[in-house]
Amino acid sequence: MANIATLEINGEKYEFPLIEGTEKEVAIDIKNLRSTTGGVTTIDPGYKNTGSCESSITFLDGEKGILSYRGYSIEELAEKADFLEVAYLLIFGELPTKEQNDKFHEDIKAESLVDDDIRKIVDAFPKSAHPMGVLSSLTSALTAFNPSSVNVDSEEDMYKSVVRILGKFPVLVAWTLRKKQGLPLDYGDKNLGYVENVLKMMFKKPNEEYVQNKIVVDALDKLLILHADHEQNCSTSTVRIVGSSHAGLFASLSAGISALWGPLHGGANQAVLEMLEAIKEDGGDTKKYMAKAKDKEDPFRLMGFGHRVYKNFDPRAKIIKVAADEVLADLGVEDPILEIAKGLEQEALNDDYFVKRKLYPNVDFYSGIIYRGMGIPTDMFTVMFALGRLPGWIAQWREMRLRKEPIGRPRQLYIGETKRPFVPINKR
Repeated sequence: MANIATLEINGEKYEFPLIEGTEKEVAIDIKNLRSTTGGVTTIDPGYKNTGSCESSITFLDGEKGILSYRGYSIEELAEKADFLEVAYLLIFGELPTKEQNDKFHEDIKAESLVDDDIRKIVDAFPKSAHPMGVLSSLTSALTAFNPSSVNVDSEEDMYKSVVRILGKFPVLVAWTLRKKQGLPLDYGDKNLGYVENVLKMMFKKPNEEYVQNKIVVDALDKLLILHADHEQNCSTSTVRIVGSSHAGLFASLSAGISALWGPLHGGANQAVLEMLEAIKEDGGDTKKYMAKAKDKEDPFRLMGFGHRVYKNFDPRAKIIKVAADEVLADLGVEDPILEIAKGLEQEALNDDYFVKRKLYPNVDFYSGIIYRGMGIPTDMFTVMFALGRLPGWIAQWREMRLRKEPIGRPRQLYIGETKRPFVPINKR
């Protein structure tokens, strides 16, 4: 393969190097395009064809349905690793040894206390506040209680910052839920594992003992692993571009949470449940809504099916479908919404229209079902997504800073008015 690409503009030819990744992906290096051509830029709305960085964290092949973290397949990690092992892998590049893993757990537990003044911020929000807005604000507020900036060149400094945010973030997640439900804010239990602690902090009632359910714990552990990173998506790109200004880690994470909030990104699993609620209110006829989804003239959108990146199947959905079936069977949940979800799933898996177009249920579809079964409110779904995505954001922020990437500054093509004289207000 030639190692250059030739671009011809107005009869002039320009050559640009080709770069090949370790998985044989090829990119045209156009960082000198403007200087070489005298000001020509590219237009790529949504950056669908533009690589913003080189990264060694996550590989994604949407055509083949492949997702891997640091070279390990998502299938193997979901089966054999726990969430904190995966977090360590993403952030530091390798799976932890037994000693490193034990220390990671203990150091995170040691950082799991949140300054009590943060409670005052939680109290200031009305119960009606959207949990994602609360979580973003609380994450940003942590900066005030941890004012020193992270020295990314110091392994010790970076490690302390990582365990600090991994220790405190689940508390913020739990407090966000408990504020919404009018429950007292509490801290976790140092005797529990990371995921068990998250569940206890979220659901323990003050007048009764909280009993762990292994099937629920395992399902949540898998969900967090499956959401831990997903290459240069909207929120991850936001974390990197905010961090490129040398904004702090907590401020960059807060920006990522805000980006994740949208229904086209992390809010997709919430949108799934809102769609199911609407179908229920209209009588629960799944066949009717599948017909509406196939009608190009109908504005109805089937949420949770197909994926913007995966053109075949979402590898995460295959894994989490099994967990969803296990959770619902174990909890014995009788819920008309979940029955509608199962009906839509079967329709899609057996309807030629959806099969030919590869519009299979995706991870948002199944994660919404699991969260619903667990008793997590719909508007908390994206908060749970953020809990899973946290190590990926940290890893991407750290990589961007260590690579000393320049501040993000996209170009534009101006299409506004050309130069014109100012008109005084009495003559307009």
